[in-house]
Amino acid sequence: MFKFLKEVVAGSGSGLKDFPYTVGEPYASAWGSWTHHRGTSKDDGSPVSIFSLSGSNPQDRHLVAGRNGVKRLRTVRHPNILSFLHSTEAEVPDGPAMKHTIYIVTEPVMPLSEKVKELNLGGTQRDEYFAWGLHQISKAVSFLNNDCKLVHGNVCLASVVVTQTLDWKLHAFDVLSEFDASNEASGSPMLQFEWLVGTQYKPMELTKSDWASIRKSPPWAIDSWGLGCLIYELFSGAKLARTEDLRNTASIPKSLLPDYQRLLNSTPSRRLNPSKLIDNSEFFQNKLVETIQFMEVLNLKDSVEKDSFFRKLPNIAEQLPREIVLKKLLPVLASSLEFGSAAAPALTVLLKMGSWLSVDQFSIKVLPTIVKLFASNDRAIRACLLQHIDQFGESLSAQTVDEQVFPNVATGFSDTTVSIRELTLKSMLVLAPKLSQRTISGSLLKYLSKLQVDEDPGIRTNTTILLGNIASHMNDGTRKRVLINAFTVRALRDTFPPARAAGIMALSVTSSYYEMTEIATRILPNIVVLTFDPDSDVRTKAFQATDQFLQIARQHHEKLTTGDTMVAESTGVQLNTGNSGLLGWAMSSITQKGKASDHGSISTANASNSQVSATSAATPGYAPSTSSSLDKAAPASARSSVDGWGELEDDNIHEENGSDKEGWDDVDPFDDKASPSLLSNIQAAQKRPVVQPKQAVASAKSHQLKAPKSEDDPLWGPIAAAPPKSASKSADIKPSTSHNDEDDLWGSIAAPAPKTSGKPLKAPAANSDDLWGAIAAPPPSTKARPLASSGRGRGTKPAQPKLGAQRIGRTSSTGM
Repeated sequence: MFKFLKEVVAGSGSGLKDFPYTVGEPYASAWGSWTHHRGTSKDDGSPVSIFSLSGSNPQDRHLVAGRNGVKRLRTVRHPNILSFLHSTEAEVPDGPAMKHTIYIVTEPVMPLSEKVKELNLGGTQRDEYFAWGLHQISKAVSFLNNDCKLVHGNVCLASVVVTQTLDWKLHAFDVLSEFDASNEASGSPMLQFEWLVGTQYKPMELTKSDWASIRKSPPWAIDSWGLGCLIYELFSGAKLARTEDLRNTASIPKSLLPDYQRLLNSTPSRRLNPSKLIDNSEFFQNKLVETIQFMEVLNLKDSVEKDSFFRKLPNIAEQLPREIVLKKLLPVLASSLEFGSAAAPALTVLLKMGSWLSVDQFSIKVLPTIVKLFASNDRAIRACLLQHIDQFGESLSAQTVDEQVFPNVATGFSDTTVSIRELTLKSMLVLAPKLSQRTISGSLLKYLSKLQVDEDPGIRTNTTILLGNIASHMNDGTRKRVLINAFTVRALRDTFPPARAAGIMALSVTSSYYEMTEIATRILPNIVVLTFDPDSDVRTKAFQATDQFLQIARQHHEKLTTGDTMVAESTGVQLNTGNSGLLGWAMSSITQKGKASDHGSISTANASNSQVSATSAATPGYAPSTSSSLDKAAPASARSSVDGWGELEDDNIHEENGSDKEGWDDVDPFDDKASPSLLSNIQAAQKRPVVQPKQAVASAKSHQLKAPKSEDDPLWGPIAAAPPKSASKSADIKPSTSHNDEDDLWGSIAAPAPKTSGKPLKAPAANSDDLWGAIAAPPPSTKARPLASSGRGRGTKPAQPKLGAQRIGRTSSTGM
């Protein structure tokens, strides 16, 4: 006698003590005397199916048959046979009496009859789905008959269940028996529990209990008849009431009718083998069956076949039932990608199918696969992920991005392929908002520092644009040490015109993060220089940015004038409405190529593909750089010990990421020394005598005229330069690089100009004119008489030159 393993829980009997599953609501239908319940695992809450069978005593013949079904289901394993998980038998109270109950726990399934009603398919889609289901059941029956020499005995609609992925599986093994053909003349029953089979489902020989004839027949004879009964119930939509109804073939598809008739042949030996039904029937040759079969053996296909298949799959998926695509094709496709059998084009199909899911289902069924794919070594898959990151990036959690996605994506920053580096860069617009401050400061900015000096000009340009877009996700300390140096020291001095334009736009968009002192001493001087850039687009944006920052300075002045010092000293200057948007990508290095050394005119049409939503002006289009005076115009300044973007450390983050590790150690920013007010500097400079350094005088001997010395004019004598030999030469004269001299005229009134390790920008035209006249400072009080009015002094004084090193016509050698 079967030993009872579990005890009864008091109550309704909906659960068992120590039973690791919770028994839920029953379905409306089940095979035989079994009851099919929904259930869940007590360990993890995962869904299961629980079948229960009750009897009045342990020797109830239904319980005996049920124990046979449990044993058979436990031992027979096949993809198209219901998966067994657990079983037990216990006594369950039923009022004053006790009932003996067998429980079988399996994978979560649903009765086929109820699933067909739920799907409510029609026409071609119904036939294609039925074809796939019959294909699976035929394989299961063929496996039992041909490989295991077993007879199921009752294949019908009730013995088929459907999984969550819409696969059909065979169960109800209570009648299952070995095919005994050893004694053909024996009249003993071969199917011990054949009495469980309904009369309408029995072939003639089984109805007559002609066991001798059954033993002489092939092993599949009884189950082939059962397949015919299943086909009838499927397409007629009704349960088979009597055997004679099988003759009604009006609902059977014409392509399946010949095989249907052979399955129901009155002669057992002439019935169609289920294996041949799978191979030969025209009914099974449709898009759904072929697609699923191809994907199941995907690892056996070559790359050409895979590429061709996945390029056609999006169109095929549109024609298939949506629920079948999402519940069957999508999991198979995700598994193929995860284990490496699918090619990169499959990822596009996966994302398209995933877009049909709800947000919750997408996070469960698609995102785990995508996160794993970021670690793939296949460059094509990585590129496809980055190209479509906007489709799933918002669904990724911040923790997942910071801990799993970004470390794998970051390898693309140093990829040898330009397209991968660019795609990686652009993906940061989606991922950066989800990164922690530690990751941004300690890792991301290091990579962006290197990309700002990348050999590809498009990547340099888009790096600047990205910095402008993610500035809001940096903390205050990082912004103060990074933005200005990144935009001015590097971007504004790039040899590629769109990169300079991007730097201007980035400064405009991030203007709310700068203090008034930084705007006046570090930003405006660098932007004004670009107002005579050879590129018209750069000049236009330089003028717009100059107007914007001057407006900010004007507002600051007005607030100071009205005494609103608290507001005036605040660092958060609000942006204009037009500058509150994001910078758009300026170009694509994948489709357009260019080098910083290329020279040529910039077409205005190129700018149409590179618009910036932050302002009314477009971001520069991708175009070759033109040679300009800006490439050589950076006046040399004193070297600073701080790197180009500054120290990336602040009060909130304490990491070992000094400037020598950030990649900007070859760039010197402006000195951030605390200095007196600008007005005090100018006044002090006006009162201080100036002495020209000997080195500068010596180096300029070949370009200067001898000037008579005047003991009455000690202030102007040392700094008055002789008129240049020609206007073109005067434009190429560079100012002195000696900043160690105390008497440097510019050192006390202006922020030191930055220098770069790249090609220096060309300085404005140098000339021998009065240096003080350019800043409109009054001449200092001195005993010397004015040179211009007395006509005395060191000789002729040239007129003030214009920006751009234009040739100046001089008509007098005695004055301006």
